[in-house]
Amino acid sequence: MSEISRSIEVNEAYLREQFRDCSDVVIRSFMLKDETKLILVYLDGMTRMQSVEDNVLKPLIFNGLPQGMDRIRSLADMFSQEWIPLTDVKTDCTLEDLVQHVLQGSLGILVDDAATALIAHVQGYETRGIQEPRKEATLRGSKEGFVEPIRTNTTLIRRRIVHADLKMESFTVGTYTQTEVVLAYLKGLADEKVLTEVRDKLNAIELEGVIDSAYLEECLENNSFSIFSQIQNTERPDIVAASLLEGKVAIITNGTPFVLILPVTLWSGLQSADDYFERFIFVFLTRMIRYVLTFTSFALPAVYVALSTFHPEMVPSSLMIEIATARESSPFPTVIEVFLMMFIFDGLQEAGVHLPNQLGPVVSIIGALVIGQAAVEAGIISTPIIIVISLTGVAAYTIPRYSATLPFRFIRYLLLFITGWLGFVGFAFGIIFLLIHLVSLESFGTPFLSPLAPFNAKRFKDVIIRYPYRFKNLQNKKGRQT
Repeated sequence: MSEISRSIEVNEAYLREQFRDCSDVVIRSFMLKDETKLILVYLDGMTRMQSVEDNVLKPLIFNGLPQGMDRIRSLADMFSQEWIPLTDVKTDCTLEDLVQHVLQGSLGILVDDAATALIAHVQGYETRGIQEPRKEATLRGSKEGFVEPIRTNTTLIRRRIVHADLKMESFTVGTYTQTEVVLAYLKGLADEKVLTEVRDKLNAIELEGVIDSAYLEECLENNSFSIFSQIQNTERPDIVAASLLEGKVAIITNGTPFVLILPVTLWSGLQSADDYFERFIFVFLTRMIRYVLTFTSFALPAVYVALSTFHPEMVPSSLMIEIATARESSPFPTVIEVFLMMFIFDGLQEAGVHLPNQLGPVVSIIGALVIGQAAVEAGIISTPIIIVISLTGVAAYTIPRYSATLPFRFIRYLLLFITGWLGFVGFAFGIIFLLIHLVSLESFGTPFLSPLAPFNAKRFKDVIIRYPYRFKNLQNKKGRQT
């Protein structure tokens, strides 16, 4: 570590060497009335220049440097007590710390014959305003979503949980990006073992840069090779606040609107924010529909192939005759037909996601209609295949979170191929292996299929049904008392 020299020329030479070829870094030196040399160093575009000029430059130029044994401390006291313009001022005694603060948007002040630098937090840059989350929109509830600046996001959580037990620990991750990461939890509710594990993993991360919370997600997961994510991501502050009240942990990353929540279960990805804003009776019905359609989204193509190819005796004769008649002109086996249409449908879905908002839905809907109709008329694909793939796609859209649909999309292809090879026997093997994997999966000590496997009656109240809030709170109080 390089200590700050009392010679301002030495300090200036070090800063100019560090910031060589950095056109956005401003190193400004000038003389005060008493001929004391002073240097200001800041990052152009990340500093509130109006605040620097009004609250730093003008007072120094017109009033001069305050007198005192410790000139830097006197200067800090002047800013803090007399003008009170800067929300945060502090001193640093190493040049490396000074460089780091400047790169984060702070103003560095060096005075001749002083072995300490003054750091003034005057960051100011353009940011996106708070808007409704696009991927997690709700019919009822808050319309606020997280944004990129980390302090805005922590504020959105603080506004919802007004209690001193809400703790927010800061970490720095990334060799070059020096990304600030905040670990948020409610003291007394969060599991200390989970907190210790998360702290250890955050401190052990060795990455050159962290651009998004997804970088941390892969480093924190217990099983990074599983197709199921063991960490939930969300743009909604109300979901994070509710998760913290349940004893979970949130990880907020600077520069991204997606906050990580852990530990989670399989059911977390299948629950919508609207489930907690509507009457619990209706929530039970919608959740049952959602679970059935979730199974349909990855099992229906495989079931159709098994019934039409291997087990036609399980289908009513009249329906089987219609299916066989529709397939007379098709040149491909059923499994190939289903694969082609699934592949085309997923391709259109990806095109709709990445195209502009105005064109995405149009391309997905029109493309599916045109291609499907043309394929049927050309005799390449049979009509029942179009119906099966359409139902599969609609069923997949009932899953509230886009990231939760990706594993089921992958499972859909696996089940299709193994069923096309072995029929219902292959389908049964696929489901068994899927259940074995889910049972063996954990999210920071929490079984992924919990509270179903292992069964926990107390925690089961928020999986299939949602208890009324007053009953839920009574049970929580009884559980804490015991």
